[in-house]
This record gives sequence, structure tokens and C-alpha cells, in this order.
Amino acid sequence: MLNELLKRPVIPVIVIDDANDAVPLAEALLAGGMDVIEVTCRTASAAEALARIKKALPEMLLGAGTVVTPDQAKMCIDTGISFGLAPGLNPDTVKYFQDRNTLFIPGVMTPSEIEQGLSFGLKMLKFFPAGAAGGVNMLKNLGGPYASQGVQFCPTGGLSLDNMNDYLSLPIVSAIGGSWLATKQQIADKQWGVITQQVKDALAKATEVVG
Repeated sequence: MLNELLKRPVIPVIVIDDANDAVPLAEALLAGGMDVIEVTCRTASAAEALARIKKALPEMLLGAGTVVTPDQAKMCIDTGISFGLAPGLNPDTVKYFQDRNTLFIPGVMTPSEIEQGLSFGLKMLKFFPAGAAGGVNMLKNLGGPYASQGVQFCPTGGLSLDNMNDYLSLPIVSAIGGSWLATKQQIADKQWGVITQQVKDALAKATEVVG
């Protein structure tokens, strides 16, 4: 699964308030050429949203984000997600996913957290909150000591169409996470065409640096 995820430079970070919007939203992403989604576990409808996408669109690489409690971790595994993410690094959550052979990408912000991730054999880490944590300059500095360890980062938080390639141009960045691709308001207003165009724009932008 990690190899598959590494082929996808842009991951949409989605907050779904109404599970009825889950499948139309995922279809809008697919229409734009994006077959990966991260549905955050921030809302009461997240579990049902994940389940609906899994059933209706098995071709999607289905990720669950903001996995911060044992109950959320169990729900994600039971749903059959492709990968999980979290804003921080909880060793218990890492082990739970590893024991069930499911890719997990914890969040890190400091060298100590990166080294803790390495101690678990993790090679892809979420850099969060990227903008507030020093952005591109911070990642450039982290690349010095850790690039040789094979670490790849997925920065999330504060990214946009305007700055995404500043991150993707870094050798240690394999993908970026973006909530601008489908905002809560756009989803609530069912602006599927707008979302599809935003996805197309992001993917076109990404080709400027990743081919």
C-alpha cells in the first residue's frame, strides 16, 4: 500500500458532516483524476462515510485521518480502509495498525518524533501542522539528518494550490495533503463540479515538479 500511495502526490483531506455526501464527493474526486481520499474522523458521520465509499467505490484508495482514539482505530480497521493517518504519533495506535498489516502514517513535528517513527520502522510520516511548524524551511532542515534514512513526508496544514509545489519539489516530500480540494462549505453546497475542477488544477500543478 505504501508503494501505491507514493504514486499519488496529492491527497485530499476531507471533513464530511453528512454521510449522504460521501459517495458523490468521492465520485467528484475520481472525475478529476484523483483516486485517493482521506476522510477525517472529526465528525459523527465519518464511520458511515468511510463505509459508503468503501462499498460504492472499491477502486478508491480509502484513508481515514485524525485517528486519535482506540475506538476510531478499530472502526477504521473494521471498515477495511487502505491506510490511516493521525496528527500525532501514538505508539499504541501505530502498533494496532501494524499488527493488522494496515499502513499508518502518524504526524510528527520534531526530530525526536521522527526518530520515534523510525524506531517503529515507519518510512512515511505526516508533517503537521506544516505551515505553523516552519513549512518548507523546516522540512529542508529535517532533510539533512533524515533523508539518508529513507524517510518521506506528507505535509498537511496550511497548504494550497499556490504553495503545494514548494513542498513537492523537496526530495523528502512524497505527497501533500490538502483540505482546499473540497472544503466543508463546498461539500455542504454540493459543488461537485467545482471540486472536480480543483482536483484537476492540483494534479496539473503537481506535474510541474513530479512529472
